[in-house]
Amino acid sequence: MNWEALFPLLKEIKNYELKEKVKKCYELAMKKGKWENLEEMPFTLLIENAYSYVRHVNNVAKMAYEIGKVRGDVDLDVLIAGALLHDVGKLLEYEKKDGKVVKSNLGKYVRHPVIGGMLANEVGLNDKILNIIIAHSKEGELVERCKEAIIVHHCDFIDFEIARGGK
Repeated sequence: MNWEALFPLLKEIKNYELKEKVKKCYELAMKKGKWENLEEMPFTLLIENAYSYVRHVNNVAKMAYEIGKVRGDVDLDVLIAGALLHDVGKLLEYEKKDGKVVKSNLGKYVRHPVIGGMLANEVGLNDKILNIIIAHSKEGELVERCKEAIIVHHCDFIDFEIARGGK
């Protein structure tokens, strides 16, 4: 899989080991979730005819990266990696069944931020990236968010709310 073509901001991660762990996390998630093409997966089941997972992840990552550059006081490698992986747990929360994407059995009991954190931990990603993944959604209200997690959290909700039809 050409990960840089799918997620162009991967090229901006300067730390080679971190970049490889991001790819490894996606490979693990795709294998466990039995996904072959992420372009076929909607980014949410809460919006009818939602655009693709890949588009959403790239939207969030681009917004987060621009904010990170403006701020100047965040770790851009961590920010990009976390933004690219913030929804990786959806690859196990959702499944394709009879040609439709639906909640998986696991997804009925465990939400994607927790699943994503487990995947990231399994490939050896650091605590700040786990914080970004786990704290980007409602679950983040229960823990302290690092600066990078705050940025990704807001970028994720901006993209979701506009996709939902904000006027």
